[in-house]
Amino acid sequence: MSEKFIESKNKVWLASAGLLTIGLIIGGYLLGNGLLRAKMADRSVTVRGLAERDVTADLATWTIAYSAQSTDLQSAQTDIDRDTTAITSFFKELGFKADALKPTGANVNQYSNNGIPQYTIRQRLSLRTDDIDKAQAAVARQFDLVRRGVVLEDGSGMSYTFTKLDEIKPEMVAEATKDARKSAEQFAQDSGTDVGGIKSATQGYFSIDSRDGDAGGYGVTDTPYKKVRVVTTVNFYLD
Repeated sequence: MSEKFIESKNKVWLASAGLLTIGLIIGGYLLGNGLLRAKMADRSVTVRGLAERDVTADLATWTIAYSAQSTDLQSAQTDIDRDTTAITSFFKELGFKADALKPTGANVNQYSNNGIPQYTIRQRLSLRTDDIDKAQAAVARQFDLVRRGVVLEDGSGMSYTFTKLDEIKPEMVAEATKDARKSAEQFAQDSGTDVGGIKSATQGYFSIDSRDGDAGGYGVTDTPYKKVRVVTTVNFYLD
C-alpha cells in the first residue's frame, strides 16, 4: 500500500471525523436551544380575575297563598271567594292590570275532628310584573290584605329576578380577564419577568345574589337589588 494512498485515506477519515464533530456540536446546540425554548414556553402563571356589577331586577313574581276553614264546604268556599275578591281589589287599587294576577293552584282537604267534619280550602294566586317600583309598593302594603281579613300562609312572598344576564356577560368576562392580567403583571414584576399571551382560560359560573346580603323579612323572600359576580381562571405565559 503506497504512502500516497494512506495519506489520502487519513485525510478522508479526518474530514469525516470533523464533519461528525461539527454535526454533534450543531445537534447539541439545537437540542439544548430547543429544550431551553420548551422550558421558557412552559413558564406560566395561573391567576384569577373578578368582575362584579350591581343590577336591579326586571321581573317580580309574588305568590300569595291563603286558606279558609269551616265545618261546611260551602261556607269555606264562600270565605275563599271573599278573600279572592279582596286580593283582586287590592292589586287593582295599586294599578295592576287584571291579567297580572293569575290563579296557580287550589286544593280541598277534609278530615274529622271528634266526629265533626272539617274542610280546608287552600288557594294560590301569582302576580307577575316587570314594574319593580309598583311591586315594591305592593309588598310595602301587604298588611292591608290582613286588615281585609286575608290570612297569608307560609309560602307567600315576592321574588325578584334579573333576566338580562346574557346582555352583560361579555363585558363582565372581559373585565374579569383584565383583572386577572393585573394580578399576573404584579407576579411577573416581582419575579423579574413579563406577561405574555393567554395559555388557557376557564370562565367561572355567574352568580346573582342580594346586593346587600338582605333576604328580606316576613312575606319578602327577595330584594330587587342584585350583585352579579363572575370569577375567571386564566393561565398566562411568562416571557
